[in-house]
Amino acid sequence: MKTSEASSNRKQQSTVRWVVAIATMALIFDGYDLVVYGTIVPLLLGDPTQLGEVTPTTAGALGSWALAGMMVGALVAGAIGDYLGRRKIMITGIIWFSVAMGLTALTNDVTAFGALRFATGIGVGALVATAGAVVAEFAPKGKRNFYNAIVYSGVPVGGVLASLLAIILLDAIGWRGLFLIGATPLLFLLPMALVKLPESPEWLMARGRTAEAERVSIRTGVPIHVLEPVAGSDKAAVAAEKIGFRALASKKYAFPTLLLGFMSFTGLMLTYGLNTWLPQIMSQFGYGKDFALTFLLVFNAGAIFGGLIASVGADRFGVKRTVCTTFFLAAVAMVLLTMHLPLGILLALVAVAGVGTIGTQVLIYGFVSNYYNSAARGAGVAWCAGFGRLGGIFGPLFGGLLMAAGVQNHVAFYVFSGVAIVGALITLGVPLRNSEITAKQRPARVELATADAEK
Repeated sequence: MKTSEASSNRKQQSTVRWVVAIATMALIFDGYDLVVYGTIVPLLLGDPTQLGEVTPTTAGALGSWALAGMMVGALVAGAIGDYLGRRKIMITGIIWFSVAMGLTALTNDVTAFGALRFATGIGVGALVATAGAVVAEFAPKGKRNFYNAIVYSGVPVGGVLASLLAIILLDAIGWRGLFLIGATPLLFLLPMALVKLPESPEWLMARGRTAEAERVSIRTGVPIHVLEPVAGSDKAAVAAEKIGFRALASKKYAFPTLLLGFMSFTGLMLTYGLNTWLPQIMSQFGYGKDFALTFLLVFNAGAIFGGLIASVGADRFGVKRTVCTTFFLAAVAMVLLTMHLPLGILLALVAVAGVGTIGTQVLIYGFVSNYYNSAARGAGVAWCAGFGRLGGIFGPLFGGLLMAAGVQNHVAFYVFSGVAIVGALITLGVPLRNSEITAKQRPARVELATADAEK
């Protein structure tokens, strides 16, 4: 019995490692795609032979097409993902964005480039919306936020990778070569996913495919008893169960879904707003262009490492409490950035701001992934990724309005700090569910239940 249990645990650990690795690599290339365009904008603006005449206005519009595509991709994945399954959406997303990146490298005019940026964004959005659901349904309960943080940290890692490869390779291979690198997951990640990414047993069980769920459970080591008995094996109950966006509109989820969407909106507004305007704001404090890359690298590195540390706290103390804390830390850090402090302290505060913005958004995806049952999980993550993307679009625009209005640099930080406080307050309003009761809270509830039973 012990030998069988140990073998099952080894299978589960191996499955989780593969699932997390595949999802992480997918999001690394998603982050690569989002940032690589920014690295070639100066080339497109200065050389009409690349795509034709590209003005700053045109360049801004081309950048927004990918974000719009992400919103569409996330919402479409949410609409169909809870019906088709996690595996199909992940594999389709990998194929979609890889092919679109490769075709983008072959374009010769602005219109085709913009259309393919939108198409690439659709694939990216589908993967961002599905990755959290995949992790939530394979990772052990005590480590779900940690594994989720690893996966979604792939986005800033991809951004750093795009920046470094552009510095090293742009002159040698041109912008087309950089986009072809973004298509390489078709060669290695797709075969890996086809072989090593199973369908979620939890999703199979929720759809009433009990026998198939049991076979996958035995093969992967993912135990059946951790699955949510959404509809069991009763096919009539499965048919009656609200799936996808219909479930989000139910009495059970409607209000929390609204709050979770606005949490994601504020998180992505801060993430994209500060990634866009942090160097410009700091330049008004007297820091030259040489510091621009340093501030951005520290901002994103803080998000990667600080987000992983925060995820451990989320698994131990509860993700809601942790998200409130990181939002608050971002607010405090941005207020302190307005003071004339030594450079080392400023860099530390920028790193904390990264934890409280990008790192917070990573935790939000984990919060959402674990909040819903399997019938609504894909739609829930997709809603937050899609609606939140509006915040991602609005953040840079809002920062631009502040800069155009000539406000002082410290006012911009105060405004973004206020957004972080609003995010914390919204988070406080989200009702707790049983899955978010921490280990410290459970004994007290057990004692209370026992006392009630004895009465």
